[in-house]
Amino acid sequence: MSWAPAARDDRDGERTDALARGTELHLNHYGAERLPFACVGGDGLELDLVDLSPERRGRRLRLLDASAGYASATLGAGHPVVRAALMRGTGVGNVTDELGSGERAELLDRLLGPGGLWTAHFPTGRYHVSGRNSGSEGNELALRLVLESRFDGRRLRHRPGKERRDTILAFQGAWHGWTGGLVPLLNRRYYRAGLPAPDAAAPYGLRVDHIPFGDPDALAEYFAASADRLLAVVVEPIQGDAGILAPPPGYLRDLARRCAADEVLLVADEVLTFAKTGQWFAMRDADGPVPTDITVIGKFLGMGAVSTSMVIARKELAARSSGTVTTSDLRPLPCAVIRDGIEHIGAEGLLRRSAEVGARLAERLDAALVGGHPDVFTEVRGVGSMLGVELTAAAADRIGALRTQLIEAGVYAEFMAGAGKRSGGRRYIHPTLRIVLPLTATAAQADEIVDRVAAGARELR
Repeated sequence: MSWAPAARDDRDGERTDALARGTELHLNHYGAERLPFACVGGDGLELDLVDLSPERRGRRLRLLDASAGYASATLGAGHPVVRAALMRGTGVGNVTDELGSGERAELLDRLLGPGGLWTAHFPTGRYHVSGRNSGSEGNELALRLVLESRFDGRRLRHRPGKERRDTILAFQGAWHGWTGGLVPLLNRRYYRAGLPAPDAAAPYGLRVDHIPFGDPDALAEYFAASADRLLAVVVEPIQGDAGILAPPPGYLRDLARRCAADEVLLVADEVLTFAKTGQWFAMRDADGPVPTDITVIGKFLGMGAVSTSMVIARKELAARSSGTVTTSDLRPLPCAVIRDGIEHIGAEGLLRRSAEVGARLAERLDAALVGGHPDVFTEVRGVGSMLGVELTAAAADRIGALRTQLIEAGVYAEFMAGAGKRSGGRRYIHPTLRIVLPLTATAAQADEIVDRVAAGARELR
C-alpha cells in the first residue's frame, strides 16, 4: 500500500479557510491545542486530511485510520452495505416508541427472537431492549433501571427488603461516560473533582465503592463485607480507558456467580467491547456466555454511520410509567443500519476474520514496537480487533509530539488515559496507544499500520 504525504495541494484557499474557521468554532474538548487537520473524505481504512497549520495550510494527506473513529467504524468508511441501509432507513416513516416499527421489530426478532443470533447470551422471552443515542445514554438508562429496581412506583417507597441496598460497586480505572449520573462510577479524582457527588444520606441516596479490577481476592473480600448493601455491580469486561486491561480467566464468571447468589444486579458495559473480541460479546469465557442482568452495547453497533446504543435488560427490570421515554428509542433509521450491518458481518464471517487479523497484529506490535522501540512502548494488550500498546513514562510526556509524528508517518490513532496509580501495590498504567481496526481490515493493512507507527516512533527520538 502506498502513501503520499502530500498527495496534492489545495492552495486556492477558500475551502481551507472555511475548514479552519469552522474547526475553531467547534468546542475543543481536550484542553490543549487541537490537531491542525480536518478530514474531508474517506474510504475503507483510508482518511483524506487537509493540513490547517499556517506553515503547511492546504497540504493534503492520506492516512490509514487505526482508531476506527473512536472505535465505532465497524466496516470502515463508505461501506456500500451501510450506505444502502441509510437510504432504506429514511423511507420507512419516523415512528416513535409508542408504535411498533417494522425495522425495529425485524431487528429485535432477528437478534433475540426464537433462534436469534444473540439468544445464547439473552434467552428468548427473558429480556427486553431499549435504544439510546450513545453509550453514555445507554449506561444512564442501565443505571436508572438499577435504581428503579429498589423502588415501588405505585406505593412510592422502597420495595420490601431493598431498604438497605444503597451501594453500587464499580472498578478502579473504569470508564462509563461523562454524564452526571455516570461520573461517580469513575474513581479517578480528575474526572470527579468539582462536580456534584451522590448524597448517600438522603432518602433513596446512593454511594459508589471502587475496588481493583481483575483481583479475585479483592472481589471476594468486598462481597463478604458489603453484599448486604449492594444493589448492583457495573463492569467493563475489558477496561478500555484504563489501557485495554483484561481480567484473569474465570474472573467475570465468578463475579456473575457472586451477584446471583446475593441478589445483586450485574451490569455489563460493552459499549466499547461489542463485536471487537472475535465474538459479539466479551462477557464470556471458555465455558460460554457469562450471564448478566443488563448489558449495554454501542460504538460498533452503529456501523460508523449512526451514534446509537442498545440496553438489553431482564424483563422484570423496568421504570415507572413514561420514566425512560426518549425520542431516539430504536428509530427505523438506526435499526436499518444495525440490522444490515449485523447480517453482513455474519454472512462474511467478519468476527472470526477480525480475530485472526488481530492476533497477527498483536504479535507484530510486540515485535516492532515493544521490541523495536522500548524507549517508547512497554506492553501490548488486548484481543481481537481491540489492542493497546502502553507507552513508557518518558513517551507519555510527549503524546502530542508522538501523535504528530504518527500523522506524518501516515497513520491516525488515539491514546487512552491509562489507569494511572492503582491501589494494593499494583503497577502504574501509563497512557496507551489504542488500535481498533474495522472488522473489514486485512492482514496487509494491519501490517502497514504497524510499519507506519514504527516509523513515527523513530522520528520521536
